[in-house]
Amino acid sequence: VVTAKSLYARATAASVLLQVLLLPALGAIADYTNLKKRLLALFAGIGVAATCLLFFVTGPLYLLGTVLYIVANVSFGAAIVFYNAFLPEISSEERRDAISSRGFAMGYLGGGLLLLANLALVTLKPGGISTGLAVRLSLLSAGLWWAGFGAFALRRLRAREAARSLPPGRNVLTIGLHELRDSFRELRRLPSTLRFLIAYLLYNDGIQTVIALASVFLVQELYVVRGRPEDEAQSFVIALILMVQFVAFAGAIGFGRLAAAIGAKRAILVSLAIWAGVVIYAYGFLQTNLQAQMMAATIALVLGGSQALSRSLFSRMIPAGREASFFGLYEISERGTSWIGPLIFAIVVEQTNSYRQAILSLIVLFIAGFVILALTDTTRAMREARAADGTIHLGTPAPR
Repeated sequence: VVTAKSLYARATAASVLLQVLLLPALGAIADYTNLKKRLLALFAGIGVAATCLLFFVTGPLYLLGTVLYIVANVSFGAAIVFYNAFLPEISSEERRDAISSRGFAMGYLGGGLLLLANLALVTLKPGGISTGLAVRLSLLSAGLWWAGFGAFALRRLRAREAARSLPPGRNVLTIGLHELRDSFRELRRLPSTLRFLIAYLLYNDGIQTVIALASVFLVQELYVVRGRPEDEAQSFVIALILMVQFVAFAGAIGFGRLAAAIGAKRAILVSLAIWAGVVIYAYGFLQTNLQAQMMAATIALVLGGSQALSRSLFSRMIPAGREASFFGLYEISERGTSWIGPLIFAIVVEQTNSYRQAILSLIVLFIAGFVILALTDTTRAMREARAADGTIHLGTPAPR
């Protein structure tokens, strides 16, 4: 039976499953046509419409709200595939880490500004509006924000000719499924890229789990266990989330510069060591709100950098003309396995009744991801990708 408490989780699971099924096929269609920009516009438009329509959802219309949430989430995931696939087109290899980092930085800055405005709206309730209306206006503003900045980007992106010709006997409607099969086959011929994806699957799941469950952990350990008022906990967590948005802006820029100095792979390894340190600190040392603020600031500093550099590094390890297909697989490795970390956390909580041991258990994902990435020859991965698209031979050195 679906309950009010489980509806959001079930809707999220449904949207993730749809993305796992759709994203690789959509990426293939983009690679075989000149529709990448149009598909980006299409799915962004659908996502914008679904988000804006949430304004009209009230209590009795919760099923409509669920459908709109699923549509918006799937559309966002699809749009991100095409968005990421533009990265190799708009930047040289030398500038890719910096541009990817700057993109994440601006995303955190924009998200922080909109969140700040919406918090002010919900808190102050100008004109005596109800809390419900303030929340619905916040959802509407998110859709309009997406529409405005999406249109800004689309006006400046250029469509290119199809990267590849359709094979005989195939059409745009069927190529997606064939290309999904071919992409998995090609990954076996790109073992270093596959190894990176496995590392990313592990450490990114750890990152996403910490982000998703940090507020639950902090409320439990700093407020519930100590009998402190939970309304104070909500205010504290909201302030932390807002701080993370703005500190992550600086962190993404900083890690872009670190990558320029030591390379993207080493910079990611540094970030993973810090992530491991964060969960150790949360387990053994976190006692006060000030310490929680320091921990949140540390998370923010490495959050954008680890995401941005993973994207830019992966973009250099895939064959030219296959960007959208491979970024579809990249998104699958993120969304299709996002249950692993929460499952580990839940099992440890159930077995030990300790949120601290549960947060510490996530270190397994960071260590495993660190080790696999450290053992991945990313330079060879770049050579393999260029050999796959025929631009160089395996013996030719790849750019750093």
